[in-house]
Amino acid sequence: MKPASILLEMIIRAGTVVVIDAEGVHHSFEGRNPPPKGAPHTVTMRIHDRRFYWRFITNPSLAIGEAFMNGTLTPDEGTSLYDLLLVLMENYSVARTRGLIGLIDTATRALCRILAFNPVGRSQRNVAHHYDLGDELFDLFLDSDRQYSCAYFADPSESLEQAQMNKKNRIARKLLLRPGARVLDIGSGWGGLSLFLAKAFDADVTGITLSREQLATSNARAGADHVNEQCRFLLRDYRHERGQYDRVVSIGMFEHVGLRHYRAFFRHVSNLLADNGIALIHSIGMFDRPGPVPAWISKYIFPGSYIPTLSQALLAVEAASLKVTDIEIWRIHYAETLQRWRTRFLSNRDKAKAMYDERFCRMWEFYLTSCEIAFRIGDLMVFQLQLTKDQEAVPLTRDYIGPARAPITDAANVVPFRSADSI
Repeated sequence: MKPASILLEMIIRAGTVVVIDAEGVHHSFEGRNPPPKGAPHTVTMRIHDRRFYWRFITNPSLAIGEAFMNGTLTPDEGTSLYDLLLVLMENYSVARTRGLIGLIDTATRALCRILAFNPVGRSQRNVAHHYDLGDELFDLFLDSDRQYSCAYFADPSESLEQAQMNKKNRIARKLLLRPGARVLDIGSGWGGLSLFLAKAFDADVTGITLSREQLATSNARAGADHVNEQCRFLLRDYRHERGQYDRVVSIGMFEHVGLRHYRAFFRHVSNLLADNGIALIHSIGMFDRPGPVPAWISKYIFPGSYIPTLSQALLAVEAASLKVTDIEIWRIHYAETLQRWRTRFLSNRDKAKAMYDERFCRMWEFYLTSCEIAFRIGDLMVFQLQLTKDQEAVPLTRDYIGPARAPITDAANVVPFRSADSI
């Protein structure tokens, strides 16, 4: 326990963390500052395996995630996983800028730049690792349209379904859609946004994905809605797409592009976009300095992912001769989205365990919980870039985007592939 104790003494500056070691001995690490907002003053965790200590020294965030997933670290004495991670992540975010933690963080960032290389074959394997786990899993926590990206909450009390509809309407308005507009949806997921744009705005939509399971579901939905000729889905990497489109939209896919490929991505968007066209790129971003996806997330959830700062994305945009006509930052919206996903997943935990096993459930709980906290108190946010080749392609004011709460009747004729009552 001694090596881990030294590191915890360095890290803990807010609240109190009690560690019950593998021998049952209590160790208390008290910070001078109060705990983060919403956290109890003291949190407790129990370690069941002595091998954890040295793993914690070499990579704290990876060690904690793996230990929880494997059942060798458990919250104790009334502490929830949420409370434990809230305190630990708050302290670590400060500690990573100094001393030994700073060195570990710098080394991790350097490694992440090396690993953020996603040629076509690797991109498809990375996508399959997460998105081809089985549609039934995602039904346990997503909304009825299976939107797997940040929702837009006009009010924190809104339902997940309403907030996801808000998002789709807001995106459509930023795209200034007209009947017959040719739209490319890069990273089309289970087809919800593409079908929404086709049916509610009479657009001609092509969605591309690298997930075979998502592809099958998307085309089945298009067939059920009788819009096969107007909305089609293809198994295709964005680098292989050709043609000209009036609108290009990408929601929650840019995080998987990889740092080395940013300039190529935006050059390709530019080549695909008509001269008077509009593109909208929606991505998770970092508020401050560029940073890697946490090692545990990269290893178990989203291999090959990288979270950019705006400065990194905009350098690549400028190199592609695209004009930024609007930037919008969504703060806390993803924390609210993830809170609802986490609540739904935990309420369906027994079903998830029947599909997979206890270790998988712990992994997914850790994923949803840690990501929610990162968006609530950490450096993460969501940005939307509206891009054009012609600065007169969009109005001079933002009035056309409309109110935050979009009327759900705008897409009342879009048929979900399952009932919201099944959640």
